[in-house]
Parts: sequence; C-alpha cells; structure tokens
Amino acid sequence: MKEPVPATAPAATTAPAAAGRQAPEPPGPGRRAALFLTLTLGGLTAMAPLSMDMYLPALPEVTDSLGSPAATVQLTLTACLMGMALGQLVVGPMSDKWGRRRPLFAGMVVYIVATALCALAPTTGLLVGFRLVQGLAGAAGIVIARAVVRDLYDGVAMARFFSTLMLISGVAPVVAPLVGGQLLRLTDWRGIFVVLAVIGAVLALLVRFCLPETLPPGRRKDGGLGEALRSMRGLLADRVFTGYMLSGGFAFAALFAYISASPFVVQDIYGASPQTFSLLFGLNSVGLVIVGQVNGKVLVGRVSLDKALGWGLAVITAAAAGLVVLASGVLGEPGLAPVAAGLFVLMSAMGLAMPNTNAQALMRSRDAAGSASALLGTSTYLLGAVASPLVGIAGERTAVPMAVVQLGCAVAAVLCFVLMCRPGRRAAAADAPEPAAP
Repeated sequence: MKEPVPATAPAATTAPAAAGRQAPEPPGPGRRAALFLTLTLGGLTAMAPLSMDMYLPALPEVTDSLGSPAATVQLTLTACLMGMALGQLVVGPMSDKWGRRRPLFAGMVVYIVATALCALAPTTGLLVGFRLVQGLAGAAGIVIARAVVRDLYDGVAMARFFSTLMLISGVAPVVAPLVGGQLLRLTDWRGIFVVLAVIGAVLALLVRFCLPETLPPGRRKDGGLGEALRSMRGLLADRVFTGYMLSGGFAFAALFAYISASPFVVQDIYGASPQTFSLLFGLNSVGLVIVGQVNGKVLVGRVSLDKALGWGLAVITAAAAGLVVLASGVLGEPGLAPVAAGLFVLMSAMGLAMPNTNAQALMRSRDAAGSASALLGTSTYLLGAVASPLVGIAGERTAVPMAVVQLGCAVAAVLCFVLMCRPGRRAAAADAPEPAAP
C-alpha cells in the first residue's frame, strides 16, 4: 500500500514520497532543522510531566514553608492538572484560527510569567491560583505540538513521528522527580519553579526561532467561538474519531491508575524500598519508550496502524486481567516480582496504543487539527483524573482496586475501538476494488 506523504509537503518532496519512500523526512532545509523540530515538539509535550512531577519531592517542604495543611498544598497539583485539561479546549481552536506559532509563543510567555510568580507566591492560595494559570498556559505546548505534527505528516509518517516524540515525553515523568529531588539539595521549592521558568524560556526561544508556521492562511478557520464549537461538535459526531479518542483516553486512564496507585502498591503492600520503587518505575517507562520505538521504526509501514493498536490494547487488557488475578490472591500470595512484571507489560504496551490512537484520530481532522488535538488532550486528562482516585477506594492495603480500574479502562478502550472505529469493516472497504467505470 502506498504510504501517505506529509500533509503540507512541498512539491519538491511529493514525487519521491509518492514513489514509495517509506518515511517522509520532517520538513525543513535539512537534518538540523528536523532535529530542532523534534527537540522543540518533544520539549513541548514534556512540559506537562515536568510541571507536575518535578515539583512532587518539594510538597512536604511547601507545606512547612507556607504553613498550610497537606491537603491544601495538594490543590496546587490539582489546579495545574485542571488548567492543562481545560486550556487545551481554548488554545486548540485558537491555533486553527490564528496559526500555530502565535498562540504557542503567547502561551509560553504566559507560562514563564506564571511559573515565576509561583516561585514568589507568599501564600498557598496564591500558589494554587498561579499554578492554575501555569497549567492553562502550558496547555498551549501540549495541544499545539500535536496539531503541528498533524499539519506536517499524514498516515504512517505521523504515527512514526509520534513514536519518536515518546523518546522525550516517555522519559520526562521518570527524570522529573529525580531532578526535582536533586535540585532540593541546592535550593528550596521556589528554586524548582525558577528552573521550570528557565526551561519554558528555552522552549519559547526555540518556538520563536526554530519552529516554522505549519498552518498556512488558506487553511485557517475564520470564525470565532461559534465556529470552534461547531468544529468540535462535528468531530465528536464522527463515530470513528470519537472511538479513537475514547480508546486512547481509556488506555491512558489505565496508565493514570498505575501512576496513582503504584507507590502504595509497590512500597506499602509488597514492602519495596523507595529506591526499588524508583527503579521499577524507571524500568516501566523505559519499556514504554522501547515499545514506542519498535512501533515507529519496525511496525509502522509494515502492519496497519489499526492492527498495531489492536495488539497494544489486547496486551494491556491481558496484563490488567493478570494483575486482577494476582492481586485478588486466587493463586496465593504472589509477591512483588509477578506484580512488577504485569505492570511492566501493561506500561510497555502503551507504546503501541498511545501514538497510534493519536495518529488515527488526527487523520480524521486535517482541517481542524487544533480542535481535534484539544479534544484528544482534554478527554485524556479528564478520564485520567476520574480513574486516579478510584484506585484507593478500598484503602491502601490492597492492590485489587488498581487492577480492577485498569482492567475496566482496558476493556472500555477495546470496546470503543472495536464498536466505534470498526477496524475490520473499514479495512475491508479500503481493500475492495473500485467499481468499473460505465
């Protein structure tokens, strides 16, 4: 099957790509431009885990410094997460109207200012407010990065590029807490926000000088809020788009359940040390990154995106079912090793699910990539936010709720994929011969 070419490929590159080149090169004058593009978009997608996770080791210090209860300080995390979820709904349609660079650069500037204000916040209430603004502004990088990829690539090339971005975005959640902990040896919690502001400034410079405008004026939306709402309503009315959106969202909710529950499961239930937990967490993230690269470098272009996605969802479901059996004690007390192996398999399979759901959904929305990216990001964060508290519903001394939530999310993802995306029927329709001309 002929591989699609980038959506905005210049005329000079269209012919060789159409002739069967397996992986269209990223746009730009050469490898250096492609490298800067990858680093910039990867950094933008990593802003969410950096903003959330680098700050985690400092929470006890913030509680002491500002004299607030731990539950109140936890609201600083909730505010940032809410901002990142809701901000995508605003910034995504803005980028469809005004292009990608202007809303992105403006968002990064506001992110820098809000992050600096977080470092100066004298009270917990103000810190919560500044974190909300930080999340709203940081959402620009998340949502527009996906839209830029959609502008530049199509088909398997887009899935391959999303897999490449996972090299950065998959490592960020592992590195961020470690960096935050080391920074606390040199500075206090306010210094972490200073470092985040510097990272934001570097990314803003990359956006300003290295990121080309990928949405030409002729493809921009002229309407205001009403046009944006109509675009989103049209996307949600597309059963296949919504199926991919929900499949990816439920799969990511299973990942959120792991992130929320794993510290208690690994340390409190199975008695692992914090160092062992950090090692296992890092190994799981490495597994996700490796499978993501296998998806992009080996599978994409050789098997259909739907088939790779189906494999990923099947493995996630099987791993979650195995964790339910282990956690319930049906086979006796399992110990840490089998549970850790199940979590590793589940996490690694996300490397097949996440890039392919994004690519398949965005291929349905070439003319409204910003709005589509906003819906993908917001649904992911909202489903993750709903799944996270459910893992502790039976207390902190059992892993059953975590495994049940993961299995429920995995089954929901599979059902959305099979019943709404209907991959088999669409593949059969694509392979059917065209009717003969009269």
